[in-house]
Amino acid sequence: MLKIDSHQHFWLYDKARHEWINEDMHQCRRDFVPADLQPLLEQNGIAGCVTVQADQTITENEFILNFAQQNSFIKGVVGWIDLKAADVEQRLEQYRDIELMKGFRHVLQGEADDRYMLREDFMTGIGLLDKYGFTYDILIFPKHLKIAAEFVAAFPNQRFVVDHLAKPFIKAGDIDQWKKDIQVLAQHQNVSCKVSGMVTEADWNNWKDEDFTPYLDIVFNAFGAERLMYGSDWPVCNVAGGYQKAYKLAEGYVNQLSQNEQELFWAKNAIHFYRLKV
Repeated sequence: MLKIDSHQHFWLYDKARHEWINEDMHQCRRDFVPADLQPLLEQNGIAGCVTVQADQTITENEFILNFAQQNSFIKGVVGWIDLKAADVEQRLEQYRDIELMKGFRHVLQGEADDRYMLREDFMTGIGLLDKYGFTYDILIFPKHLKIAAEFVAAFPNQRFVVDHLAKPFIKAGDIDQWKKDIQVLAQHQNVSCKVSGMVTEADWNNWKDEDFTPYLDIVFNAFGAERLMYGSDWPVCNVAGGYQKAYKLAEGYVNQLSQNEQELFWAKNAIHFYRLKV
């Protein structure tokens, strides 16, 4: 069965630039490059991946696009662009000619303003993405879900994907409000969701597969197998067990699905969403 990892990162570790990698995340405080990832993909039978920005600069786009151009297993890149910039359309025109650039992401979860995504200038940029064929990854916390529902409703033709299930409070077992809000967001058919980043929201050293079952049940019921895709969130997942454990967690859950549903989850949805060539 063809498998694609729809969400992973590379970086050359810099303490100032990657200040979000705190001391508790010491496993991530080093360089991570394609040569580190490729054997993990091969070990788990994964044919390719989508590399997602970890730094909000144009230089980051060049950095990860260079890796993608040199490593055929990297099937696409989700970069960063200043969607509020006056020249955003000119930049989108330039990136349209780069086949490996599939979409963009902003670290919305890091903004002091919870309603940042509803800023008029930010929404102007979002409104241009579909014209140039680009996707948008939504990186948020549970508190942003209601706002995100309003956000995606304004752009019914735009392809959106929620990263990491919007980071539910798995360690605390706090599920009720997140459940209500993500079910509302999932009603928008232009929104997909990545089954990724879950292990870092759990008890890093003591999680069990069953800790995640209620959350997975909710997103599979809300989005259906047609709008969910696998992502490892490597190397961030290293803080909570590493690539193999994160992969096995997803595999253990989706084994109950039909063959067709598994094919959608593991590859077809990501290929369709990001328009990957595999």
